[in-house]
Amino acid sequence: MAATSKTDQKAALDIASWLFNVVTSVGIILVNKALMATYGFSFATTLTGLHFGTTTLLTTFLTWLGYIQPSQLPWPDLLKFVLFANFSIVGMNVSLMWNSVGFYQIAKLSMIPVSCLLEVVLDNVRYSRDTKLSILLVLAGVAVCTVTDVSVNLNGFLAAAIAVWSTALQQYYVHYLQRKYSLGSFNLLAHTAPVQAASLLLVGPFLDYWLTNQRVDAFNFSFISLFFLILSCSIAVGTNLSQFICIGRFTAVSFQVLGHMKTILVLVLGFTFFGKEGLNMQVVLGMLIAILGMIWYGNASSKPGGKERRSLSIPITKAQKLNVLSETSESDGKV
Repeated sequence: MAATSKTDQKAALDIASWLFNVVTSVGIILVNKALMATYGFSFATTLTGLHFGTTTLLTTFLTWLGYIQPSQLPWPDLLKFVLFANFSIVGMNVSLMWNSVGFYQIAKLSMIPVSCLLEVVLDNVRYSRDTKLSILLVLAGVAVCTVTDVSVNLNGFLAAAIAVWSTALQQYYVHYLQRKYSLGSFNLLAHTAPVQAASLLLVGPFLDYWLTNQRVDAFNFSFISLFFLILSCSIAVGTNLSQFICIGRFTAVSFQVLGHMKTILVLVLGFTFFGKEGLNMQVVLGMLIAILGMIWYGNASSKPGGKERRSLSIPITKAQKLNVLSETSESDGKV
């Protein structure tokens, strides 16, 4: 009975974590679309720096109140994580500028195979046939409804490759660092957010000027654009936290696969609020295929052997075996 209760509690927390991530991620995409497309604040890297700056303020306040307990994260691991995370953000922004939308979407889809490869090589994870097929079905569905024109150039390809690998490594490291140092989501965020905020706010204005030929300090804020900027920063705190919670509870691959539900929701809400231009049978078919793939993945990966981490056996010498046998004999002789 107690085991059933724990299973139900875990399932409820898993669902709550996913909902938290979906709501905050879809919310921030819609708010940022309004902020950038409607009100002209096109400084994506600086905006991300402001997001992490707001997150830093919250984690500092919560630490001061005692809600976040002190923890340790060695500087080499912290800097490695921030390097991957910042290359992910910058790479994505540059990839979007240099590539067609179609190739940009293909690059985003390739994060799942790369994440799978990292788990296989670094964590010795093995996937069942059904799990692999369900991932392919999700990729096919999202590709059908998002990939349109596809044109490739060398600079764009290199930017996309950097973005994909750095994103996959950053998400892998979220799970890895939480396991290695027994860090909670808030703890890890409290370590990483200040360094990311400082580095992105330092580099962001220059990178954004290079990408947009506009200076962020010359932007003319209106009351409504300032409101959307504050709203974006506020929602970003939840987005950053929910990402760490979900990857910590699951894995980077599960986060990527089920995370494409956000892509479907963004498309649906975009057609609802911003007009139905681009909505056709191909898009609807792609959405249905992707949703079926996500349901299949959830079912296949949760079954025994669907996705498992195989522990590497440590060779035992003959002397160690004799030592274990003698200890066993001694313990058996004791009353």
